[in-house]
Amino acid sequence: MTVQSKLPLTAAETALVDQFGAQFGSLPGNAEVVKLRDRAIQAIKENGLPTRRVEAWHYTDLRRLLATLPGYVPSGEAQDLERIVDAAARLVLRNGKVSATESVEQLTVNSMSDALRADVSGVSMNDHGIHDATGLINSAFVTDGFVINVESGAKIAKPVEMQSLHDGGQVHVRNSVTIGEGASVTVFDRHAGSDTEVLETAVTELKLRKGAEALWVTIQETGDAATHLSQMNVTLEEDAKLTLFIVNLSGKVIRQEINGDVVGEGADLTFRAVNLIGDDAHCDITLSLGHLVPNTTSTETVRNVVTGKAQGVFQGQIRVGRIAQKTDAQMACNTLLLSDDAGFSTKPELEIFADDVVCAHGATVAEIDEDHLFYLMARGISEKTARGLLIKAFVTEIVEELENEPLIEALEARIDRWLEVHA
Repeated sequence: MTVQSKLPLTAAETALVDQFGAQFGSLPGNAEVVKLRDRAIQAIKENGLPTRRVEAWHYTDLRRLLATLPGYVPSGEAQDLERIVDAAARLVLRNGKVSATESVEQLTVNSMSDALRADVSGVSMNDHGIHDATGLINSAFVTDGFVINVESGAKIAKPVEMQSLHDGGQVHVRNSVTIGEGASVTVFDRHAGSDTEVLETAVTELKLRKGAEALWVTIQETGDAATHLSQMNVTLEEDAKLTLFIVNLSGKVIRQEINGDVVGEGADLTFRAVNLIGDDAHCDITLSLGHLVPNTTSTETVRNVVTGKAQGVFQGQIRVGRIAQKTDAQMACNTLLLSDDAGFSTKPELEIFADDVVCAHGATVAEIDEDHLFYLMARGISEKTARGLLIKAFVTEIVEELENEPLIEALEARIDRWLEVHA
């Protein structure tokens, strides 16, 4: 029998352990949180960061990609973002700590740091095992975030905008959001910062109670030197409806995990993502969705544009439980490769134990259609402009599903800026 030797800790893994020791006394939390933090860092110390040997991380060798670690303390004061729409409230995390909150009727906001010091019974601090690098790092180092509760029956007319801003160093934030029975809300979750090196982990626990509806839009533009590791853990109860929309516009290493459980009949999840990946960036979206009861639906559509030497990944797993009859789940991943040196890996999975379901998945990888390009150029449009128009049409097809004109315009303006540099 061959015994696999333990790999020595890398410089980044060693730095995580050392930084935990240095920062431990200043991190918020009661005795229970202290135990959870210690358990998380011990898991990192014993097992290191995941490599290709770990199936869920096969396409994202974090041990290699996170070879070095920025210093723990941010280098300056993160700058404010302009509001992309007329929001009901703006909630700001600056370098990992609550900086600004605004009140909204029927919506309560508290800081995660206060919750960690007082009572964590309503706040999940659990990770998903020894290879859950995002959860473990975040559990060890989380400094702040928001605990948000939307009252049952509340109809929040204007969006709520959350901003996580950084200026280098490390940022570890966690949000807990509960949308009460019959309530509805729109949330813009924005991550942004300078082009200085940063490690950001962001974990969100999102629960939709019976009959709740939510539009959740994540806009990730953390800077070209950033490592952004995020995780969203979603629970949908009976007749709940969630539209989750992710847009990635920058970053050096991006790993976004969506873990969903559909636990109530009549629930529906709509997932959309646009990934614009350039230069030598690495972007990975990994989704695991469990349909655990009968009569539920979901659709997942991912559009990717990859250029330069960039690499992209989409892993999408749909699990249908034995009792989850009448499940309707559809998943598609479509990619445009603009460079011979770029690549994209797609791994769709269906795990079905029920026999009365409608489930399907599909994936395509293509280059720009030369006939379409010729058609536009024959009408006097330059090649660069024509390529930009075709790429924009490819991604904005799903952006326009948002049916929010100010938001669509804001996202299309960001797409245009990316195309000016990379198309």
